[in-house]
Amino acid sequence: MLHIPKGLPPRARERPRRVVVVVACMSSSSVRASDDIAARPPRSSFASRRQRRRRVASSSKSSSLLLRGKKTTLMRFSGRAALATSDDDDVVVLYEKCSHLLSTASPTRVAMPRHPTQNVRDVVAAALEEDVADVGDVSSLSTIPEDVTATATLLAKADGILAGERVANEVLSMVDGDIEACWLKHDGDDIQKGEIFCYMRGSARGILRAERVVLNFMQRMSGIATLTKKMSERAKPARILETRKTAPGLRVIDKWAVLIGGGENHRMGLFDMVMIKDNHVAAARGIKNALESSTKFLIEGGEKYTGVMIELETRTMEEVKEVCGLLEDTDTDTSRVQRVMLDNMSMEDMREAAGMLNRLGVETEASGNVTLDTIGGIGATGVTFISSGQLTHSVVALDISLNIENNE
Repeated sequence: MLHIPKGLPPRARERPRRVVVVVACMSSSSVRASDDIAARPPRSSFASRRQRRRRVASSSKSSSLLLRGKKTTLMRFSGRAALATSDDDDVVVLYEKCSHLLSTASPTRVAMPRHPTQNVRDVVAAALEEDVADVGDVSSLSTIPEDVTATATLLAKADGILAGERVANEVLSMVDGDIEACWLKHDGDDIQKGEIFCYMRGSARGILRAERVVLNFMQRMSGIATLTKKMSERAKPARILETRKTAPGLRVIDKWAVLIGGGENHRMGLFDMVMIKDNHVAAARGIKNALESSTKFLIEGGEKYTGVMIELETRTMEEVKEVCGLLEDTDTDTSRVQRVMLDNMSMEDMREAAGMLNRLGVETEASGNVTLDTIGGIGATGVTFISSGQLTHSVVALDISLNIENNE
């Protein structure tokens, strides 16, 4: 863990200090820490904001900043120059343009889910446009000279899972192609309250124009990833899914955050999976009619619907038994049926239904009344998946702040 504040969160105070190796951010090099070494306990994390900020000075030999401390030793790590430090005030921050990070960085740990018509750049452009319209950031324009540059940090103000690194790089590069950043933590990493996980520098106006959009994306994505991680751990051996209950216009962003948190994606939209729900069954006058009509539609659609599968929703054991009968009926084409949803069933019914359907080689998905308190019991019933709309429709944003540093 790379964490070099004036102090650590209370729960970490008993941990021994570390020698930290910081590798250049160029080419998205990873960051590693050596084995722990015993030392005096760290200072309180409740130091004032002024005390927490480290003075910085420009390095004369590279595009970096040296946060001054008492002891620094030059080392080699994976063929790149790095610094090993034994004081929590020492770290070298090596910058790279955000636009360069986007174009040359290694693939992200978790790839963005594919959507045929939506991409991150368009989402970011819309967010920036709604913030400045055709006028601009009048606060920064009126208070900060155009040539002023600044160094800024992203600070975690709560424990959680980091998500949104690449989206933030996209925001910063679209605002000003010369803004540089160095990420000390990456998507999917744990971050702790009081931890600085990113440094950036460039035009002060540019950084402040990007500030709210960066934070809006990262706080939402990190909040989703944090809850997903908790739910996915408790759901095992079942796997956690989100739903289509995402913020309008942020479908890809919300579902990406779920992946970063360790969950999996349900269907992206109405176009990539048939879900026959109670209203479809009512309109089609029965499960069998709905299934036969849907299967015929997909087959006749040819290549356009290749790979589009069917999920059937059931709410009672009677409906589960009817679906099982259809799956066993050789005269009914069920070749496109991939999954059966068990909606708002009791634990006993879920366990029985999962056993029946698993024997027929069909995936099962539990839905309804899914909370951190209930998800462990649901996962133990034998279902394949557990879906929760709470992951994206009731997001508790992870508290993150962006602070302009004092470079005196």
